[in-house]
Amino acid sequence: MPQAVRTRYAPSPTGDPHVGNMRTALFAWLFARHHSGVFIVRIEDTDVLRKVEGAVEAILDGLRWMNLDWDEGPEVGGDYGPYFQSQRLELYHRAAQYLVSQGAAYYCYCSPERLERMRADQARRKQPPGYDRHCRELSEEERQKKEREGMAPVVRFKTPLTGRTRFHDLIWGEVAFENNTLDDLVLLKSDGYPTYHLANIVDDHAMKVSHVLRAEEWLSSTPRHVLLYDAMGYQPPEFAHLPMLLGPDRSKLSKRHGAVSVGEFRDQGYLPEAMMNFLALLGWSLDDRTELMSRQELIEGFSLERVSKTAAVFSRQKLDWMNGVYIRKLDPEDFLERCLAFLKRDLPADAERPPSADYVRQIAPLVQERVRTLAEVPALTRFFFVDHLEYGTDLLIPKDMDASSTRRALEVSRQRLAALASFDPGPLEDLLRPLAEELGLKTGQLFGALRTAVTGQKAAPPLFETMSVLGRELCLSRIDRALSKL
Repeated sequence: MPQAVRTRYAPSPTGDPHVGNMRTALFAWLFARHHSGVFIVRIEDTDVLRKVEGAVEAILDGLRWMNLDWDEGPEVGGDYGPYFQSQRLELYHRAAQYLVSQGAAYYCYCSPERLERMRADQARRKQPPGYDRHCRELSEEERQKKEREGMAPVVRFKTPLTGRTRFHDLIWGEVAFENNTLDDLVLLKSDGYPTYHLANIVDDHAMKVSHVLRAEEWLSSTPRHVLLYDAMGYQPPEFAHLPMLLGPDRSKLSKRHGAVSVGEFRDQGYLPEAMMNFLALLGWSLDDRTELMSRQELIEGFSLERVSKTAAVFSRQKLDWMNGVYIRKLDPEDFLERCLAFLKRDLPADAERPPSADYVRQIAPLVQERVRTLAEVPALTRFFFVDHLEYGTDLLIPKDMDASSTRRALEVSRQRLAALASFDPGPLEDLLRPLAEELGLKTGQLFGALRTAVTGQKAAPPLFETMSVLGRELCLSRIDRALSKL
């Protein structure tokens, strides 16, 4: 890069961070790390009405969970703070006053009622919506009259009425907009707070941001920003507008497609390293074949040249697959530690709390190869932690068997299991496989009846290892209960 790379992630604290926003943060972070640059977090909290309590903490927690460390911003400081826009209002006021003094902006006194009537009239005439520039050429006398009447104005940008505004986007190439399609946007609201358009221009310049990576939806706002940069005498940064995220139905990703916030995916048992890998591939690729990449490999391989213009489809199926791969790659102790949090949260109320780490250490290897998310672990292993199993008698009876044949299979199995010298997995298998043949059953029939008897579930971890962990006494007791059901 010919200049020092400084990128920023600038979320608004209006709710939990959406995965689309986090994908933007990830790309900005990867670009900065690839070029040994600086990644800035700036909280754009000037939309007072939409601000949600706790949203800032959720945003920062999401970044921490994804392991996206920031060099400047909340909690870490920096040379260009403060990093909350609500603490930078004086800068925006000075910028707005400067633009007015230069004839590049003007005070607008239109009431909300007038603007509503204007919009309704435009809709009736089937005209494109936009401010009609009613206050653009007010005389000084007219302006002072409105001031005396106590009307609080907004500051609007005086967009050129003719010509074209061009800019280069690092993903989209050369982009041009006709100025007569752009209205006079509000820069400073009547409550003294700036709009996004003014605040992000002022702050990106003040914080020496070199590259602005943001969602494609902001592409149409960029000509306004380019005009603002020019009016302020600022050198604009490089722009890169990232492709949209779509749901499986190819509509914009939203809550109707399921979880969309980073916190929801964390709580559903997805691993942050899997989420990072998955989000990185939504609109970017290293090549045409590589899918699994570590954090360091993503940093080393990331480039804007490989970012696509085509919208990316958020596939939960692919995320589940990738998360399962990452779970299977975890060190056993690491998997154990991550499981404990979900077991503490999701085990039934009558389960022992907190679950013993030594006991879970025996159980975890039985499910590590089977689960796609950590949240699946409690449901798959609950029978290890509760005394009483709830299941219907019909669940006990395997296909092509009846209650009588199932009862006989369990009675003989119980008798042999009680006499078995060792309750380790090997001896259990050596006993039960030949027993199925002796009873004239398929192994799946005998094992299915035993699995339901000792776990209360048809889907469970490997049978012999499960019975070994449960122990002889508990297995025999549960077989007795199954017999009583039959």
